[in-house]
Amino acid sequence: MGIGLWIGCLVAALWIRRHPDTDLPVLVARYSRLAGWCFVAVAISGVLAALLRVPRVSDLASSYGLLLGVKVAAFGLLGALGWWQRTRVVGRLAEEADQSSARTLFTRLAALEVAFMALAAGAGTALSRTPPPGIETADEPTPTEALLGHSMPPELGFAQWFTEWRIDSFWAPIAVAAALVYVAGVRRLSRRGDRWSRGRMIAWLVGCLGLLWATSGPPGAYGDVLFSMHMIQHMTVATAVPTFFVLGAPVTLALRAVVRRVDGSRGPREWLLLIVHSWPLRILGHPIVAGILFVVGMIAFYYSSLFEQSLRGHTMHLLMTAHFLLTGYLFANVVCGVDPGPRRPIYPLRVLLIMVVFGFHALFAVALMGATELLAGAWFTALDRPWGPSPADDQYVGASLGWVLGEYPLVILAVAVVWAWVRDDHREAKRLDRQADRDNGQELARYNEFLQGLGRSSTNEGHDR
Repeated sequence: MGIGLWIGCLVAALWIRRHPDTDLPVLVARYSRLAGWCFVAVAISGVLAALLRVPRVSDLASSYGLLLGVKVAAFGLLGALGWWQRTRVVGRLAEEADQSSARTLFTRLAALEVAFMALAAGAGTALSRTPPPGIETADEPTPTEALLGHSMPPELGFAQWFTEWRIDSFWAPIAVAAALVYVAGVRRLSRRGDRWSRGRMIAWLVGCLGLLWATSGPPGAYGDVLFSMHMIQHMTVATAVPTFFVLGAPVTLALRAVVRRVDGSRGPREWLLLIVHSWPLRILGHPIVAGILFVVGMIAFYYSSLFEQSLRGHTMHLLMTAHFLLTGYLFANVVCGVDPGPRRPIYPLRVLLIMVVFGFHALFAVALMGATELLAGAWFTALDRPWGPSPADDQYVGASLGWVLGEYPLVILAVAVVWAWVRDDHREAKRLDRQADRDNGQELARYNEFLQGLGRSSTNEGHDR
C-alpha cells in the first residue's frame, strides 16, 4: 500500500507539473514530504517481514538473504535520493529563474526515482517467489497448519506471554507509525516554544503499545486457536486502546502542530478539519449512534458467521479489528474526548451513557458464559489443538475475561468524565468569582433579586388561590 501510494503521488506530480501555472518548488516540496512518509511505511513493513522470514542471522547467507540485501540497498538508495531532493533540489528550483531548466531538473530526478522504484519492486517480486530458508526441506503441512496458515503455537504458559509473538504486517507498522508521528508533532511544538501535556503523550504511546501487543503479541499469536485469547485481543482493541487514544487528543495536537496553508489549497490540517466537521462524522459521533454501534456491533459479530470468517480469512480479521477500533474510538470520544468534532452531551448524560453501555456489556458477557452453543465450533474442533482446555471450557474463560477486560476501560472513562466534570465546575466557579470581584458582586446581586422575585410571585399566586 505504501509503495502504491508513493508511485501514485509521483505520477500525479509529473502530471501536475505540465500545467504552466504550477509552482514547481511547492509541488516538489509537498510531494517529497509525502514520499518520505511512504518510504518510512514501506521500510517498516519490510523490516517486519524480514524479521518473520529470516529469524536467524545465519539465514542471511542464503539466496533469500542475498535478495533481501538487494531490496534493502535499493530502498537505501531511494532514501538517500529523497533526502538529496529535499535538501538541494527544492532549493535550486526556488532559485532557478529559467523555468525550462527547473522542469528538466525535476523530470530527471523523477525518472531516476522511478528507476530505483522499479529495482526495489523487482527485488521484492523475486523475494516473494523465493522460498524462505528452511521451506525447501519442509514436510507437507498438517491439516491444522493448512487451516491456520502457520504451525500450531506451543502450549500457552507463563513464558509464552512474553516470548510468543507473530508480527502483524498491517497493524504493527500502523502502531509504530502512529507513535512516531505523535512524538514528531510534540517535538515540533517544543521547538516552537509551545507545551504539550506529558500525560496525553503517555496515554497515546500506551495506546500504540496496546495495539501492537494485541495484534502482534500473544493475543495475536494465539487468537485464532484460543477463544479466550481472541477475546483478550478484541477487548484490548475495542475498549482499552481507543480510551488511551482519545485521552491523547491527537486531533488537537495535529491542529496545533501542522501549519495552516495560506495559498488556498487543502493540506493535512485543512483536510483534518473538513473530516472532523463532516456530516458523516456528526452522525457516527452522535452519542446514541456511537453507543449502539459499540454494543450492537459486538453482539452481531459473535452471534453470526462473521466471527468464524474472521478466523478463516486475514482480510475479514483486519476488517474486524478496524471496526472495533473505530467504534471504540467514537464511543470514547463522545464521553471523554477534548478534540474538536461533534457536540458532546452534558456530563450527567455522559455518565448515564457509560452506565448503559456498562450494563449491556455485562449482559453480553453473562449470556456468553451461560451459552451451550460453541461459537465458531466447526473451526475450533477442526484445529484439533493438542494442549489446553477444551473449546467449551475455553469459551467460558474467554467470556469471563471479556467481562473483566471490557469493564476496566469503561471505569477509566467514567473516572475521566467525573474528573473533567469537577474540573469544569471548579473553573466556572473561579470565573464567577473573578466576575464578582470586577463588578463588586452586582451580577450576583441581580441574580439573587431575580430569585427573590420568583419567590414573591409564587407566594402571591398561593394567596390568590
